[in-house]
This record gives sequence, structure tokens and C-alpha cells, in this order.
Amino acid sequence: MANIHDIARLSGFSTATVSRVINQQHYVAPSTRAAIQAVIDQLDYVPSTMAQNLSAGKTRTIGVILPHTDHPYFEQLVTGILNAAMAGNYHAVILPSRYDQSLEQDYLEDLRRHAYDGLIFTSHGLGLCTIAKYQKYGPIVVCKNPGKIKLAAAYADRTPAYQEAFQWMGNQGYSKIALLLSRPYAQSATSKLTINSYVDVFGKRPADEMIVYHMRTFEDGYQAGARLVNEHPDFILGNGDDITAGLRQYFVDHHLPIPPLMDQENQLSSRLLQMSTIDHHVTAIGAAALKLALRDDIAQTVIQSDLILRKRTIVRYI
Repeated sequence: MANIHDIARLSGFSTATVSRVINQQHYVAPSTRAAIQAVIDQLDYVPSTMAQNLSAGKTRTIGVILPHTDHPYFEQLVTGILNAAMAGNYHAVILPSRYDQSLEQDYLEDLRRHAYDGLIFTSHGLGLCTIAKYQKYGPIVVCKNPGKIKLAAAYADRTPAYQEAFQWMGNQGYSKIALLLSRPYAQSATSKLTINSYVDVFGKRPADEMIVYHMRTFEDGYQAGARLVNEHPDFILGNGDDITAGLRQYFVDHHLPIPPLMDQENQLSSRLLQMSTIDHHVTAIGAAALKLALRDDIAQTVIQSDLILRKRTIVRYI
């Protein structure tokens, strides 16, 4: 494979002059540029992007730590990240974690070795204090409120929308409300926000039998329908439009009255089924996270969630 020294030798010019031509810099006479370009074309030489990036001290790559891909939240978040990366001429590399702390530690060590210009934690198993210690090696962004930990963050302010949703349910006379959540209370900031907002509005925690965890997919929602049918909820708040659509499908398939439903993320399924939803603007959060990962300072972008109430025929479950 030809290199810059081969071009210099065959063209008769110095490697410094050849380098200026390759990098399209000024201060090269037109005749000299033409002679060197002829040799470049003859050798079919293409400069190494990796070498150019190393020379510039940048990889132009952001690592995106992703626990899994089977939840609509993460699909939308990655879409926002990838769109912003393409617009900024950056690469985004997906780093699967499955909430494995040792894997996440390895990715932080890769940042330390300058394998990436920055990291985005879409979610995490490691503690924020551990993550924050690696900021000296490059920008790190989390997609949640880091609280008192000094970390760059892009996230939705969900609490006002959750409280508004539960207040609306209460005003409509619903009291036996079921919740679909992704992870247990102690492990998930979103689960904490949802349950805490319920407590703020109703003054008590929801009954354990009215909470179904580990909800990620349409199929999970379908199984939740089979579990909740015997609990007779008068309202169900899902944690993703496709998940809630799966739960709804259980009632349809078994010819049962569909309980009033509300989901989250404002995806196509909620619009087609005319289900009310809470829009956390996840794609915008992903785009904001990518932009923060390209900055040298520690900043935060907070986006307000919105409750979207849609009119549909509501059949109460009896």
C-alpha cells in the first residue's frame, strides 16, 4: 500500500509539500500540486482517516452506551443521537451494556485510552459518581437528571406531566390504576418519578399487584394484560406506546372490554389507536445528548414532557 514517502520519492518533492497537497492546504504552486496529484492518482493513494484523526487528536467518534434495544424509548433516543451525529459529520458507535457494570467500566477505560471523543450513557448500571470520575478523559453525557453530581446531561423533566396525568385520572374518577414500568423502583429513575408522582397526587403508593415491571416490548404488554385482567383496573398507564398496544391487544383477542389506557412516547401506535400519551420528546433528547458530547464544558439540556389527551371511545372495564 502506497504511503506519503512513496509519493514524495516518485514526485521528487518533500514529504511536507506532499502533505500540504494531500490535506488541501495553500502555499503550493499550481504546477507542483498538479505533479504531486498525478502521482497520487497513479498510486491510487487514499489518506488514512485514522491517521488524520490521530494527528488532529480526535477520533470523530462518540460511544453510545445502550442497555438494550427492545424498548421504544431507546429506539427513539438512538434515532436522535444518530441524526445529530450525521449532521455534525461524526460517527456514533453503539456499545451494548445490558446494565453490566464491568462492561460499562470497560467503555470508560476505552474513553481513557482515547478510543472515543466522548461517551453518552443512555442508561447505566454504574453509579454516577464512578462515571463522573472519567470526565477528565473526555466529555460524558447521561440521559437523566444527575442531581448533585456534576455531569453533562440531556433529559426530560417528566414530573409535571406525570402529575398532570394522574390528576386528570383522579378528576375522571379513576382510582384503581395499574402501572407498567421497565425496572423496579430502586433501579430506575423513571420508575421512581412515576410512582412518586402517583403518591403526590393520590397520597399513597399504588398497590403492588397493580404494578407490572420489566415491560419492554409489545409481547411484554400482552402478557401484562393477561396478568392484570384478574385485578380489574379501571385505568392503565403504560410505559411505551407499543407496550400499551400489546396490552390492549390481549383484551381485543379475548373479546374483553378494553380498559381506559394511556401510554408514553407519542409513537405511531398511539396515534393510530387514538390513545392518550405522555410525550417525553426522546428523539430531541438524543440529539441534545450528542451535541453536549461534543462540548468541552459541562452543560445540561432539559426538555419538558407533555401530556397529550386524545378523544376516543372509552369503555370502562367492569
